[in-house]
Amino acid sequence: MKKLLWVALVLAAVLGVSACNTMRGIGQDVQKAGTAIEDAAKKK
Repeated sequence: MKKLLWVALVLAAVLGVSACNTMRGIGQDVQKAGTAIEDAAKKK
């Protein structure tokens, strides 16, 4: 069971990284996530 969970996590990480082909893309994704968190905090 642990092995299957490990494989699933690695696969998810690989797919996530492959979605951002460049460091710029990764930076934009992180920035969007931060903006979403800030917006959610402001609404509360």
